[in-house]
Amino acid sequence: MTPKFHGEQEAHCVDTDLPTVVSLRSDRLRIYDITPPITPQLKVWPGDTPPERQVRLDMAQGDNITLSTLRTTVHAGAHADAPSHYGVDAASIENCPLETYLGPCQVVRIEAPRKTRITPQMIEDEIHAPRVLLSTGTFPNSEELSTDFAAISPELVNSFADAGVVLIGIDTPSVDLFDSKELPAHKAFLARGILILEGLRLADVPPGTYELIALPLPLVGFDGSPVRAVLRG
Repeated sequence: MTPKFHGEQEAHCVDTDLPTVVSLRSDRLRIYDITPPITPQLKVWPGDTPPERQVRLDMAQGDNITLSTLRTTVHAGAHADAPSHYGVDAASIENCPLETYLGPCQVVRIEAPRKTRITPQMIEDEIHAPRVLLSTGTFPNSEELSTDFAAISPELVNSFADAGVVLIGIDTPSVDLFDSKELPAHKAFLARGILILEGLRLADVPPGTYELIALPLPLVGFDGSPVRAVLRG
């Protein structure tokens, strides 16, 4: 899929029937939108709440404005997990430092077999940024729930933590395997104080260094938040 480019003068609202990764190009910078569209077709974890739009007022029906209510899990699409999602008495999302979700980032592409955990030995690139996004290609369609996606090993979390990484993102619904009950990767994230982004769309992003912008909402007491994740570089 080839990213669509828009000139700087075209930076306005566009139709939502776009690729999941849209690239905006100015004279020097390219911006990749790595957030899947939030639609009723977006797959969420089994048993969780899929996106639903309820239209309360509608100009097409004669109302003076259009007004909508959104009902969905906070783990829909591209989202940040709060430590309280996997740790008792751990920080909820409004207490996670915003600066962790904003700054230099490295996209790493990995040929990961499906239904396996990524180990440090699979990382061929030298890690030189405090935020790392893993592009596995094992969850290519956010509207289909593939359960054989790759995940992260606790050893990789520890290796990245030792290298000074503060945030790890991945292009799958979870940093643990689908059928994992013990959640060893989540536990390693909690122990090492690294934050998590999940559900990213990275297939069309070349490996390299970017600026990450993926700010969660200040949802007080919540265990996560959707993010509008973009890369600039």
